Amino acid sequence: MRVDSHVHFWQFNSVRDAWIDDTMPVLRRDFLPTDVAPALTAAGIDAVLAVQADQSEAETDFLLALAARQQSICGVVGWIDLRADDLDEQLGRRRGARRLKGFRHIAQAEPDDFLMRPDVRAGITKLGAAGFTYDILIHARQLAAAEDLVARCGGVQFVLDHGAKPPIAGGDLSAWRRAIEFIARHPNVVCKVSGLITEARWTAWQDGDIVPCLDTLASAFGPERLMFGSDWPVCLLAGEYARVVELVETWAMRLTAREHAHVFGDTAVSVYRLEA
Repeated sequence: MRVDSHVHFWQFNSVRDAWIDDTMPVLRRDFLPTDVAPALTAAGIDAVLAVQADQSEAETDFLLALAARQQSICGVVGWIDLRADDLDEQLGRRRGARRLKGFRHIAQAEPDDFLMRPDVRAGITKLGAAGFTYDILIHARQLAAAEDLVARCGGVQFVLDHGAKPPIAGGDLSAWRRAIEFIARHPNVVCKVSGLITEARWTAWQDGDIVPCLDTLASAFGPERLMFGSDWPVCLLAGEYARVVELVETWAMRLTAREHAHVFGDTAVSVYRLEA
């Protein structure tokens, strides 16, 4: 099964989705499964993982409702309040949702010590104990806190989104590379090769800007701990869906058939316990 491990769906709301500002006009509309379906078919993608974009329980319910109607959505990464007093009860209620695979918090928008806070770590530990994954969404400068988190929470399966957003447009990847090597030493974390083109210059990037990041992630994690993700529709800021797939497919030509299968589906199926 070929899987896109990172797509978003929303019904655009200018207040709730204030992060989509006037520099992102292409994103200021609804994006639903029917909108991406032709691109998935053209790229030979069999299934997608829907990932939260809003921090609310309503977001999780919205994605699960879509998954119930759309066979192509094989899993959902929702949102939950990690610091809620009744977190155990909430997780208990969520266990019955077959397609709910994990949770994410938009930690990139939090202070850099967010993932080091005891109440946050306690909540993430409870997610792992309940059988859920945790997606780490951070900027590169927050990798040290994330590395400490995965070291202290060995019982949790972590997924590092977007390769921790390497500063591609800035050009200096040295600090990011070192931090990636450290976090990749922990076997309980895998990484999505997703969202990279939007870290480059949106209208002027080339494959050569992105490939060094893919090489670094493959060297650090190994292809068997990488998973393809498009970050659609956010990727539209810098390229069409087909262009994102082409970029990673071209890079992956250097891999063995087994490694290629890991990147384009097997890792996601294993980590998120996906079903066809």
